[in-house]
Amino acid sequence: MTEDKTAAVTGATGFLGSHLCERLLADGWDVRALSRPSSDREVLEGADEGEDGALEWYVGDVFDDETLRELVDGTDAVFHLAGVGLWSATPETVKRVNRDGTAHVLKACRASEDGVGRLVFTSTAGTRRPNEASPFADESDVAEPIGAYQSSKAEAEQLVDRYADDEGGDAVTVHPTSVFGPRDGSFTPQLLSMGLEPTMPAYLPGGLSIVGVSDVVDGILAAYEKGGNGEHYILGGENLTYDRAVSRISEHLGGTPARIPVPSTAIHAAGPVAEAVGAATGRQVFPFNRRMAKLATERLFYTSEKAADELGYEYEPLEAHLPETVAWYRTEFQ
Repeated sequence: MTEDKTAAVTGATGFLGSHLCERLLADGWDVRALSRPSSDREVLEGADEGEDGALEWYVGDVFDDETLRELVDGTDAVFHLAGVGLWSATPETVKRVNRDGTAHVLKACRASEDGVGRLVFTSTAGTRRPNEASPFADESDVAEPIGAYQSSKAEAEQLVDRYADDEGGDAVTVHPTSVFGPRDGSFTPQLLSMGLEPTMPAYLPGGLSIVGVSDVVDGILAAYEKGGNGEHYILGGENLTYDRAVSRISEHLGGTPARIPVPSTAIHAAGPVAEAVGAATGRQVFPFNRRMAKLATERLFYTSEKAADELGYEYEPLEAHLPETVAWYRTEFQ
């Protein structure tokens, strides 16, 4: 148990943020959770019942400076997870929320009257990428950002690095790979449907590093406790091609695996189409372009060796996360 510690959490109602809040409360932290007025706060309803930690909601957003100052002031840790992706926002909004929102959080930390503990910023593994020298990317493999989401996260990372390195702050950045688990409305149901549903006959080309949400939460807390100031840590899992991941899900659960690979050329062709539609309409209707389409067909594999060595980070195999994830999936999507 953690005694007399208080955490501020942005993005508390999101997939990863809500799981982090649950863990903090279970460990005895008092949690100040930031939520937009329109967000569904019922996801954490009752999360602190019977536990030592208390949950307090702060209603606002990452541009509400007064609320942010109250949120972080005097806390032992600030976990900044608030962000938005291209499926739910325009590129301009993605950049504003992810980059400028991070700037506002850092501003609030600097302005704290009672001090602020370590900030742990959750970025994305997408700002790193495998290269010709190795099929597995590590923290040093900083890549040219592709698309507004990666660009916004890369610029936010630079702000956090500056806060840690040049401004006397204490901050660590973590880079989860493809996170899998209950309450994820995008990647998880897509992956499970390819492994379970006879109506989903095709799987995607390429591969990715799949990590359970509980393992990522472990990594975030380890980064707070053991990470080096200004350091970056990839929090990844098993590196699997899509066809292998789909087969393992099907084998474990007795599902109907997708057996037809979507040709890479078909996905590549979708990029120029998306760009053309965007040019014709004056807005990005589809959240990708030709470079993003090409990236989606590659094997985006990562190593978490640094996190293992410095944080004691570990991850479980895909199958360990299937029971609770599939139970949630069948409740929500079937």
